[in-house]
Formats: sequence, structure tokens, C-alpha cells
Amino acid sequence: MALLDAKPETLRPVTTSGPAIDSVAEDRAAGTPENLREDLIGLLGEGKVLHKLSDLVRYASDASPYRFVPQVVVIAETVDDVAAVLRYAREHHREIVFRAAGTSLNGQSQGTDILVDVRRHWTGVEVLNGGAQARIKPGTTVGHANITLARHGRLMGPDPASSSVCTVGGVVANNASGMTAGVTRNSYKLLSSLTFVLPSGTVVDTADPHADDRLRQAEPALCDGLIALKNEIERDTELVARIRKKYQLKNTSGYRLDAFLDGSTPVQILRGLMVASEGTLGFIAETVFDTVPLDRLTHTAMLFFPTLRDAAAAVPLFADAGARAIEVMDNHTLRACASVAGVPGDWADMPAGVAALLVEFRAGDTEAHENNRRAAAAVREKLTLVAPVASVTNQFIEDAATINMYWHARQAFMTAVGKARPTGTTLITEDFAVLPSQLADACVALSELQRKYGFDAAVAGHAAYGNLHFLLAFDAARPEEVQRYAAFMEDFCTMTVSRFDGSLKAEHATGRNMTPFLELEWGPRATEVMWRVKQLLDPNGVLAPGVVLNHEPRAHLHGLKTIPTIEAVADACIECGFCESVCPSRDLTTTPRQRIVLRREMLRQPTDSAVTDALLESYGHDAVDTCAGDSTCMIACPVGIDTGAMMKGFRHLRHSAREERNAARIAKAFALAERSIRAALGVAAHLSDRVLEDVTAAVREVVSPELIPEWLPEIPGPARRRLPATDRATATAVYYVACVNRIFAGPDGEALPQTIVEVSRRAGRPMWIPPDIVGSCCATIWHSKGYDEGNAVMANRIVERAWEWTDRGRLPLVVDASSCTLGIAHEVRPYLRPDNLRKHAALKVVDSIVWAATELLPNLVITRRLDSAVLHPTCSMRHLGDDDHLRAVAAACAREVTIPVYADCCGFAGDRGMLHKELTEAATRHEAEEVTARAFDAHLSANRTCEIGMQHATGRPYRSVLIELERATRPVGDQRPDPTRPSPGSRP
Repeated sequence: MALLDAKPETLRPVTTSGPAIDSVAEDRAAGTPENLREDLIGLLGEGKVLHKLSDLVRYASDASPYRFVPQVVVIAETVDDVAAVLRYAREHHREIVFRAAGTSLNGQSQGTDILVDVRRHWTGVEVLNGGAQARIKPGTTVGHANITLARHGRLMGPDPASSSVCTVGGVVANNASGMTAGVTRNSYKLLSSLTFVLPSGTVVDTADPHADDRLRQAEPALCDGLIALKNEIERDTELVARIRKKYQLKNTSGYRLDAFLDGSTPVQILRGLMVASEGTLGFIAETVFDTVPLDRLTHTAMLFFPTLRDAAAAVPLFADAGARAIEVMDNHTLRACASVAGVPGDWADMPAGVAALLVEFRAGDTEAHENNRRAAAAVREKLTLVAPVASVTNQFIEDAATINMYWHARQAFMTAVGKARPTGTTLITEDFAVLPSQLADACVALSELQRKYGFDAAVAGHAAYGNLHFLLAFDAARPEEVQRYAAFMEDFCTMTVSRFDGSLKAEHATGRNMTPFLELEWGPRATEVMWRVKQLLDPNGVLAPGVVLNHEPRAHLHGLKTIPTIEAVADACIECGFCESVCPSRDLTTTPRQRIVLRREMLRQPTDSAVTDALLESYGHDAVDTCAGDSTCMIACPVGIDTGAMMKGFRHLRHSAREERNAARIAKAFALAERSIRAALGVAAHLSDRVLEDVTAAVREVVSPELIPEWLPEIPGPARRRLPATDRATATAVYYVACVNRIFAGPDGEALPQTIVEVSRRAGRPMWIPPDIVGSCCATIWHSKGYDEGNAVMANRIVERAWEWTDRGRLPLVVDASSCTLGIAHEVRPYLRPDNLRKHAALKVVDSIVWAATELLPNLVITRRLDSAVLHPTCSMRHLGDDDHLRAVAAACAREVTIPVYADCCGFAGDRGMLHKELTEAATRHEAEEVTARAFDAHLSANRTCEIGMQHATGRPYRSVLIELERATRPVGDQRPDPTRPSPGSRP
């Protein structure tokens, strides 16, 4: 063991009560049973089998109110892996559940036996026929698929609110539709073909012209059974009529029985049955979608009405006028969304009863756009609207930023309401559909039912299709609360079916919560047919038992999860999983949601629990150490939960008082530390990478892998000792050279400070570098590691110096590393003394990319441009909202600028990529594949450590976009030596 390894005990939570009703039992502390573990490792290989208790617990929760701890987790990489696990389960009488993004809202991605992760190795989009179609792997998020397709003017049809994180496989398996899909643009209608694996292991590609012959050869009994069932259904005219009527509405309850009416062969029938089957009939391995046009011209309004009934009554008017999307939001939803970033805060003051419609018209050409404007105006004139708070305008607009805010609020519906729920309560979301003409009555009926049972629920939904979603919270640890919920569900389902003949599940798929009520909606005849479908395809009951069909009348009340109170920064989390698609460690250790899920399990346990011991043993590395701390999870989370801050807090808890004091001493003597690091880099330049790798590895093993960086060949040599000479008297800004750029040289010895000084002078905006800049830092080094004392020392120092350098804020402070801009502008604030907090308020901190885009570009002449460049936006720039400025500077330098589809945080995170190089490698895997798939003239970014990380990941030389800007604006015929490069024979 290393001398300074963190002690797990420091993260043990304090529990004051006994175990929760759903706590993991002590006998599970060892993880997967030995026989099962060894069997699967022998079948698939050790790297594909997760068996520690922490692995099982982190997969036990999804976005639903349910929680089931699997016996083992398998990371399937190929169709052969899936087939092998299916064969094993069949032979050993075991059960399997497939899990992708885990955004399912009714427990579809959870099971108590073998859970198969089909997200990690199942991503990719192949554009076909100029974008008219796309071949998409099931672990690809809808968001990533749409980024790819948008380059061809196309989109996927389904557009659920969770598009940024939900996967295409999950969308098909649930027939999730969303805002504009309705019943015509969903997976059932737009799937051109798919490849799936049956429970028997048989693989079917519906696009294969010989697919039916191959299936009959492999599964003759299945083929005969499907055709016999088709013939039986078609002879039953009453059943046929019932099926056709049910799918006039959005409906994902049970199996798609219309597959027997729409398909003429076994393969065609199976193609339809796989949609909305929730992983109970087979595994969807690949899809080919027909895409829809990306109509870029939008005309949008958020309209406010006196009551929910008034809003619902306006829906048919807009639907008839051709609105593409009509979203309803009730009073509780509007007020909850006031907590969402960017949404006007006065929404919290909405008077009781007020509701809103988010209406959007979309067009692909100007003529259609003008028609939409006229149609919208005609409907708008007929409405009686209210303006209950100052921010309400009730006008149709075309401003992209405001429209994005409206949609962000609507998509945050579940998380915003979840944040507002009482701590410790479980959140349930349901969705149902009625005829659009019945929507107003359904809204009133639902409100009355909620009041009857004392639920202060929130309602939103796809009003154009009669589809309403509602949320309610209760304490699953209290039997009387569970019974109150059960009584509500009985009445709700009866109301929906008896009064409206509606769909109990419009787009979230049946799930565990609705299985007891399936026969109530469909009747005994259709339900019996569904049971026969399950028996025909999965006679051994291997796949997800109880998820679509269940004989247990109280099945929906089993497995409800408690939500113990945890650290305040993350307590509002409802485990929706929106954070996971951007997390750098998502394919390495844990995700933000999983970090929270594991912490909650510790709080469910009694004091001195063996389960907590087992979880803590893994938590330090899997959750705390391999968190990049980039906080992009906060950006992805609709309500801004910062799990990165939580992990930094845990890092602080693991520090002894002595370690905190030492960190503060280093901060006070940072000038010496800075010179020492540069000197070490100078020495390293004369040693081989192999020697440096061996030496650092040995020291890491003895001291700590959390304190001693690993040597990477991509680490550059030292920067020049002297910064360029500048003049304060003529300066239009103070140039703060970040310590990373004072320590590390650029690629090929390029010097960023010389570049920025030169290009600013060229633009007539000269800058001044303070002579006492050495020894100062933005404090991010200490902040990211959780050293609060050192953080406070450096935070106050940089503000005091910046105050003096900028003449008390008269001049802007331009910072040449986006992470340092974020640190100085925002992250230092909690650590400042009152006098320095006042000084900080007077500072204008500007990122160098923003400076270049707004102050330099207008005054520069582009003299040479690259043909192509690939751009890596940093996570700090996303926090700062500076992405557009980065693109603008890059576009000035290159005719074609490409931002990879998977351009997320590189995971280098200061020095975290040197402490855990596997974090950067995992975080950038998909982006690196895109970057290396073709040649670019330049590889650009805006932060030196990120550039090092991306170079490590891709093998391509990344450099600052500002270095390229200097080259692009160099005067024609200028033969002077490159000001960014050292002269021949000189030393840095």
C-alpha cells in the first residue's frame, strides 16, 4: 500500500437510524455469488463481468421509482456476447434485463439477476442515402444521432425530452416519442429495418431479403406460431377493431398487436413486435431509421392562460393551424421550472391556476414560414391570455436564445419538480393519452383526483396528441404513504379507461408500474394474446419477467425505492441520468448518478455495516479519484446538481490537518514550486520517456497515485523563462498568463504569451503583463483537489493582485486558459475574505478567446486560411458560455471547422489525466475515433492541459486556436521570424 493512500473510513456517513426497508442485505456484501461470477468470466472474459458490490448497487437504480439489485452485471461488447449470455441464462434457468442509458421511468432497465449493459460498446451512426436514412447502433444517444444527421438537414423522428442521454435502442424498445412524434413519427412508423437477437440466440436482420427463409430454418416452430396467431387475430373482427382503435392514440401499453395486422411474414411481424417490447422479446442490436427533415425556421411562443382548462381548450386551434409542437405546463410545473438555469425567476410567483402552452411552428422554406406566422397570429387573436408576472410576453418569437430557454424549461419538467419535492420522498412519473378533444376534461379530472388523495402533483405533456404526464411524490419508507399511492393508481387507471377509453401508457412503455392494469385497458382477449406472444418468443421466461406482463395485482408496489437524505449539493437528484452522457468517467468507473446512488445506499445502512465497508472500499477510487471534477454534469443536469463539487468535498474530507497545512504552504511559496516544475521539465527533456515512465511509476507506488503524476510522452518541455516585454502605459488590458502557460511550452516549443501579445498589438489592442505575475494562480489546482486552506490562500492572492494590476478594475483582466478564467471569475468567490469579495466584484475577467473574438478579430485582416481544422471546446468554456466565440475564432482561421459529435470533456482536468491517464483515454475514446478518421490541417483548442490530453488521446498535435489566429493574420510578405517560436539554438 502506498504511504499516503486515502483512508476509506473518512468518507463513512453518519447514520442515526436503523437500516432502510430496501437496504442491501449484509449477505450481499461479497458481491456476485462465486459460481455465477466464475461461470460468466469463463464464458466472456474477466473484463466483461462486473461483480463487486459497488458495481451491483450502482446499476440498481434508474430514472424510475424502483430499485432492484442485480446479481451480476455483464458488459456486452458484441452480438456474440449477447447470444452467449442468453444461452447461459436459458441453460441455467436465469433471468436477463438489458440496460442502456437507464432513463426508463418505470423500472424497465432493472432486474434481480443478470443485468446486461448494452450502452458502452454500442455507439455509432452511419448516414445513408444523403441523410434520408441512418444506420444507428442501439447505445447511441438520440442527441448524438441528431448532431450527425443535422449536418445533412435531417433528424430522427422520435424526440423525447431526454434526447441528450436516452439511447436509440431504448427509444425503440419503449417506442418513446416525445414532443413532435405523435403517432406518425415514432419508431414503429419510421424503422426501416432492425437487427435483433431472439431469446434463443437467433439473430435476425429484417433488411436481409432472405431473412424469412433463414428464420424458418432456424426457428420453424416460431414462424408457424406467429402466422397461426396472425390468422387467429384477423378472424376476430372485434379484436381487430379494438387494436386499430387503440393505436389511433399514442399507446405503448403491452405488445404492439398491430404488428400482426401490418406484417405479412414472421420477420415483418417480429419487426413490429420488437418496438415497445421493453427488452422482453429480444435484444435490438442495430436499427435503420427513415429520418425526417430538419425544418430550421421556427416560430414559437410561450402563452399563459388563466386555467389549465383554458390552455387545453386552445390546443385544437393550434393543432388545426399546423403547429408542430404544443406542450402544456400547469401551474406547479411553471413554478418549479423557475429553479432551472436561464428561466426567469419570477415564474416562481405564478398565481395559482395559471397554465401555459409552449407552441412551435416549424418550416423548411420561407414561404411555409410566412404561412406559419399568419396562422399563429390568427389563433393568437382569438385567445384570452394573462400576463401574471413581468417576464411573460405572450408573443410569438424567433429569437433562438429565448426559444431554447422555453424548451429547456419544458424538458426540465421532471427534474425541476423533483428538485422541489420534500427531501426523502420518491418521485413517480406517469403518462397517459386521451383523444385531443378530451384533453380539457382529462386535465380537470386528473386535478380532482390528485386533490382527493392529497397529491400536489405537477402536469405537463404533449397536448397536441392528448398526452399528459404527471409527477407526484411520496415517502416509500412509510406503508401508509405507499397505500395512498396505490389507492390513487387504482382510481386513476379506472378513470382513464372507463371515462376516456385512453391509453394508460402513452410513450413511456408499460413498465412495472402498469403491468397490473394492462388487462383493465386492453380486456382479457387482447391480454391473453400478449401472454401467448411472450410464451412463443421466450418460452423459458429469460427476458425481463414482470416488466410488460405480470399476474401479481400489487406488482407495482414491489421494489419502490427509498431516497435517504445525502449531502445538500446532490440531495435533489432524482436519478434521472441526464448527467451521464457527458461524464468523462462514464465508461471507466462511475457516473454522477452512480456516485449519488452509492452514497444513498451507504445512508440506507446501519452503523458498522459490512455493506458500507464494501462500498467504501471501492468508492475512493471509483467515485472520488476518477471524477474529473469538471462539473459538466451540472450543465447537463436541468437543475444544476454539481456532483463534481460533491467529489471535491469528499477529497477535502480525506485530507488530514497536516496535509491541508502543507497544501497552504505550497500555495504561499508557489513561485518556488513553479520554478521547480519548470526546472524538472528541463531535466526531463534530456531523459527518455521510458526512464521517466519507470521512475514516476515507482514513486507513485510508494507515495500515492493521487499525488504523483504519471509521465506521459505528450508532456511538453518548459516554457520560456522570460515573458514578453509589454508596456503598461499603452495597454488596453492586463494579460494574465496562467501558470500552465508559464510552465509548459506549446507544441513544437511555441509560446502562447508571445502569440497573444503579438496578435493583440497587431489589432491595435496592446496588453500589459504584470512583472510580479510569477507565483500567482487562479487557485483551481487547490480547488480541484479539495485543499480548502491552499485554495483560500491563492484565491485571495490572485484577487488582490488583479485588483492592483487592473487599476481597481479599470482595465479588463484577460486570461489565457479557460479553466483559469472560470476559476478567477467564479470559483474563487466562496473562498474570498469580505474585502476581497468587494474587489472581485469590480473586476472584469475576460477569457482570451472572448477577447480575440470581440476585440481582435474586428481589427485584423485574415491573410491566410487553412482548409480544415478540428476543434475541441473545453468544459470550462461550456461553463462560461464561450463556445460561440471559440467557433468564431476558429472559423476565421480555417474554411472548414469541425466539432466532433462526441466533443465532451477530455478528462485531463488539470493534472487528473496525469494521475489517471485511463480517465482521459476513456473520456475521449469516441472523440478520438472521429478525429483520427480523417486528416485535418490543424487540431485546435483553448487550454494547454486539454491540448496535452487530446494529443495523448489522438496522437495529433493540438495547439491553441490563438496561435493559429496569429498565423492567419500575419501580414503578407512578412518574413520576420515567427514570434511564437524560439530562435534556432536558443533555450527556453
